[in-house]
Amino acid sequence: MIKPIIDESIKVKESVYELTDDIQKTADSIINCYENKGKILICGNGGSAADAQHMAGELVGRFKLERKPLACIALTTNTSIITAWSNDYDFDSVFERQVEALGNKDDILIGISTSGNSKNIISAMKKAKEMNVKTVSLLGNKGGEIKKLADVSVIVKSNNTPRIQEAHIMIIHILCELVEKRFFS
Repeated sequence: MIKPIIDESIKVKESVYELTDDIQKTADSIINCYENKGKILICGNGGSAADAQHMAGELVGRFKLERKPLACIALTTNTSIITAWSNDYDFDSVFERQVEALGNKDDILIGISTSGNSKNIISAMKKAKEMNVKTVSLLGNKGGEIKKLADVSVIVKSNNTPRIQEAHIMIIHILCELVEKRFFS
């Protein structure tokens, strides 16, 4: 029972070899953002919200190297904004509202969605495009609607949510390592 789960996880992660160009484009976008004094905004739901917070923690804190912090905000962490806005308006615009408040032209919005069809991330991506904020996405399956809105997408070709999330974390770690090496090695 356990070995097939591990085998499937390995198979999905091995498929990430096919995504190295998209991962490099994403890393280059993040590096360019930081070179232009921009910041990263990240959003996702459920496990992807945890992944957004994980990436923000790695960039603001440290990944492998002792270094200065890099500006990154997980839009999933302010429960007062999330609950007030969702209660008074709707959950579909909760990230869009934060992008409108915090986003600038030198920033990047990273949307994480295993389905590629999360309504609140779609709304945030549309708002980012409207504001000339660069958009990046980590997606699963075929990329869904979000793929059409992102300047760069990294799409894990699986429809198994836990395996997609495992690959997303690996990709996030690769991105953090490439960014750290660029600025601090």
